[in-house]
Amino acid sequence: TAFSPAMAEGSGNKKKGKKLLKSVLSGGFSGGMEVLVMYPTEFVKTLLQLQTKQPVIAGVHFTGPVHVVKYTIQTQGFFGLYKGMSSLLYFSIPKTGVRFLTYNYLSMTLSPDGKMTPLTSMVCGMGAGAAEAIVAVAPMETLKVKIIQDRMSASPQYRNVFHGMACIIRTEGLKGIYQGVLATVAKQGSNQAIRFSVFNPLKNFFSDGDPKKDIGVVRTFLCGGLAGAASVFGNTPVDVVKSRLQSIGARERYRSTWHCVQETWSEGGVRAFYKGTTPRLARVVLNVALTFTIFDQMMKLFDKLLP
Repeated sequence: TAFSPAMAEGSGNKKKGKKLLKSVLSGGFSGGMEVLVMYPTEFVKTLLQLQTKQPVIAGVHFTGPVHVVKYTIQTQGFFGLYKGMSSLLYFSIPKTGVRFLTYNYLSMTLSPDGKMTPLTSMVCGMGAGAAEAIVAVAPMETLKVKIIQDRMSASPQYRNVFHGMACIIRTEGLKGIYQGVLATVAKQGSNQAIRFSVFNPLKNFFSDGDPKKDIGVVRTFLCGGLAGAASVFGNTPVDVVKSRLQSIGARERYRSTWHCVQETWSEGGVRAFYKGTTPRLARVVLNVALTFTIFDQMMKLFDKLLP
């Protein structure tokens, strides 16, 4: 039988479909593993970012990350550092799956030869970040922030993540779990734009420009860590605003995203926008390094299982 262009196109589409399926599976697995390892740093960062002139916990003003850890372990035990994790875990698997699915779809569309320029990486990363923000991150982050606040209060109201979600929707409607969605899209879009535009050039450097060349676990981990660090310094102000917009009582406290920005600035200028940077830096560097490394290893495994 003659090999027609239509057959070639069908074969190419099947290959793309397999790669996208592998991206979802690998991304979901890497997202779940990253949350299990890194959540305590997210917990500490969130409490520090929520602290305004009024303390998050009555009578307690946290002086830094170490103070948060000590206080939490003394009052709640070690697993107190994992309060609110379920909301992150349930959403992180689809979040990371959607991120890599979108990124690979856009990269295959914009760069069919697999050779990504920094600009292409940035555009694909921005699209991936926006997609994951709308599908999973906005509700996940809102639930995480409110559940951490609730669990650290004198009389917690939410029994678990599902009860918390039901209570928020009942009292505030569906918009209640999509608070700060624009800030979340801005955060995730800029996050992934920075990370992929740093990660890919570094990976290209180590692979001598060959996208199929394996650079190994250590170099992948290093590239991911540097990409994560770049994103922290690039968009922590957006993260601070997002956390405050998603906190309990935010609707009464802030009239709009811009009002939240103005209030944050009035508390301490630029420094107020970098609250929680230390725990966030520790978390994100390891988070991104782990995510890229696990994703890369899982893609290799699925290449063998689904050739």
